[in-house]
Amino acid sequence: MFALRRWWNQYALKAGLVALIIVAALGMRDNGGAVIYEMYRWITRPFHPGPSREAILQSSYAQELQQQLVELESQNRSLRQIVEGDRQPVANGTPAAVIGRSAGDWWQQIVISRGERDGISPDDVVTGPGGLIGRVVAVSANSSRVLLVSDPTSRVGARVSRSRATGYIRGTMGQRVVMEFFDKIPDVKVGDVVVTSAYSKLFPQDVPIGRVVALDLAKSPAPEVTVELTAPLNIVEWVEVIPFEPKAIDVPEAREPLQELIPQNEDATDEEGDRTP
Repeated sequence: MFALRRWWNQYALKAGLVALIIVAALGMRDNGGAVIYEMYRWITRPFHPGPSREAILQSSYAQELQQQLVELESQNRSLRQIVEGDRQPVANGTPAAVIGRSAGDWWQQIVISRGERDGISPDDVVTGPGGLIGRVVAVSANSSRVLLVSDPTSRVGARVSRSRATGYIRGTMGQRVVMEFFDKIPDVKVGDVVVTSAYSKLFPQDVPIGRVVALDLAKSPAPEVTVELTAPLNIVEWVEVIPFEPKAIDVPEAREPLQELIPQNEDATDEEGDRTP
């Protein structure tokens, strides 16, 4: 007993430290080191220049709400239900984490943690804080690849919420994209809200995209504006996947021009021929 007490008095502190380290290591393994990462961010926060990640995300959420408010006001003025008929309800989304992104295609694609086993399908729409993120282009059992709206090959049917001026969005490998209009003289100004168009085949309508920040209405062959995306694509960590099937639009085939058909009576023609002198 005396030997045990003597050992305890001599090594109790070391044993406690070892036990504490083991418990901390087990906790880090369970949460992936999130506690240490948060402690590091809290300690180094005063040294980080510019707005924090939380401030950027909160600003994106606020801008999305503002865009939705503008859209509701615009719909109320234009009596959207009468003009466009009943709208389809938006399906419930599936949350997913961004688990893959390479430096070479940072503004082009991301990999998310949901796949075919979770009900994700190609062409599903992906949104995030602030609005539109992109759409699913490839699916595996447990993950999916998303084409971002900022990709240069991406095309999104869009319209100005205030004036209903329509066009399409194309990516420019950055947080800002370009909207090209179909109308030669579109009604658009800086600050206008841009959302997905009802004419888009790949996206549901009225999903927030961004705000107009610059105009180039003299651009040839069509006027263009620069749109700042409200979804922070460069730091997005969580997204929502919304089931969507591309619209199949049947275009009627061109018909031959109408021609006036004059029936001819062969007997009458013969009879009149007999009367000819």
